[in-house]
Amino acid sequence: MSTEQPVIGFIGLGLMGTGFTQRLLASGYRVVGFDTAPARLSAASSNGVETATSPADVFGRADVSLIAVTTPADVATIVEGEGGFLSAAAARTKIVVDHSTTDVATTRRLADSLAAEQGVGFVDAPVSGGPGAAETGTLAIMAGGTAQDIEAIRSVMERLGRFTHMGDVGAGQATKLVNQALVLTNYCVIAEALRIAEAYGIDAAKVPEALAPGHAGSNLLAAIFPRMITRDFAPRGYARQVLKDLEMLNDAAHDKKLALPMAGQALTLYRLLNAAGDGELDGTAILKVWPDPSGR
Repeated sequence: MSTEQPVIGFIGLGLMGTGFTQRLLASGYRVVGFDTAPARLSAASSNGVETATSPADVFGRADVSLIAVTTPADVATIVEGEGGFLSAAAARTKIVVDHSTTDVATTRRLADSLAAEQGVGFVDAPVSGGPGAAETGTLAIMAGGTAQDIEAIRSVMERLGRFTHMGDVGAGQATKLVNQALVLTNYCVIAEALRIAEAYGIDAAKVPEALAPGHAGSNLLAAIFPRMITRDFAPRGYARQVLKDLEMLNDAAHDKKLALPMAGQALTLYRLLNAAGDGELDGTAILKVWPDPSGR
């Protein structure tokens, strides 16, 4: 890859993609973006993103192509589908980086296909932190790929957050499974804790500060407890995505014959939330699954 500042391609201009591209633009990169939703493309264009007509178009115009979409099937379509990377007549892109939460098997298959058919590297680099962290460059980025590919994109990734090389292709997604086991079960535990606070009539708003020096204190408690208190369920991410990730975690556990009873309980609770029609709310809306004695 050239020592000049690379042109960055970005596919998936939703909540996370908006945060990513804002950060990249603010860092001085040219960004070429694509999304299947015209409204998202228009919004990105108004923010300074150069729009593309397809993933293949991005692939031919960018040095590094980043992906942040909802499902593994979406990632596969971007790479293998009509108008996808593999259909591009000429590949300017040298490395593809998948920031989505994608299963390990699909990740490795797509990496192999890109290497064999286009001579392009692949890094799986799922993230944690949400759209706000994407925009401020404070994401946790867990990456899998060759040492050469990792070093080639390091300067870009370190503008986006803390970038940790976890191993070969697939290791980033395996680490994201660990992240989701910790984070998504904690969403449920924090919701339960709020119900206790409200039942006993204490000032719940003081809980994060009161517990911060002890073992219960965490950045997640500080981030989501206040939103649960005020019932602010405007999406920073979606409950349907949480469910997708928990289903993926459940499948991965099955593949390795692992017992994950806590994650299994969280999966049941998010199935209930989504079945109630609340999939477009934030993941913090899991609080709604617990009966509220006050009727709020």
